[in-house]
Amino acid sequence: MSRPRIGVLALQGDTREHLAALREAGAEPLPVRRRGEIETIDGLVIPGGESTTMSHLLLDLDLLEPLRARLAAGLAAYGACAGMIMLASEILDAGANGRQALPLRAIDMTVRRNAFGRQVDSFEGDVEFAGLDGPVRAVFIRAPWVERVGEGVRVLATAAGHPVAVRQGPMLATAFHPEMTGDRRIHRLFVDMVGGRG
Repeated sequence: MSRPRIGVLALQGDTREHLAALREAGAEPLPVRRRGEIETIDGLVIPGGESTTMSHLLLDLDLLEPLRARLAAGLAAYGACAGMIMLASEILDAGANGRQALPLRAIDMTVRRNAFGRQVDSFEGDVEFAGLDGPVRAVFIRAPWVERVGEGVRVLATAAGHPVAVRQGPMLATAFHPEMTGDRRIHRLFVDMVGGRG
């Protein structure tokens, strides 16, 4: 069976870590920075970083609408932290100083940016993740949480009473950073989703 080609949006954030995790999880990973590269992939990871900066880089590089179109057409995507924010249909506290995080509208959910607090409030802990054997170690860095999920959105994990991992069809999102641990189960789940096995 061929390895799915999974891109990592390489504008900012933990690009290298996601590329390594995807390789270990059985994918053929590649960085995505240009419009043409969006057309060559079977799935896409949107890493953590700063969601307003990433949104405006997508605009500046003429990637926002092509990416929205591919997601609407069924491209599988996984967003971690800022990636979760960007995959949302609605973003609360979307930005300041005239710069806003721009939703890709791929998952029917409302996400609150920096819901767990500032950088100094970052933490890690074990969370139960539906469908995985045993808890996952979750690293939360200026993390969002989900305030509302629509019909068809499955909550996979919660923390502090809020959803922090969700799935809708070929879309997966976590408020935390699994690429920062040695646990590849979430990346394997996404690779299986892209390959039609998950």
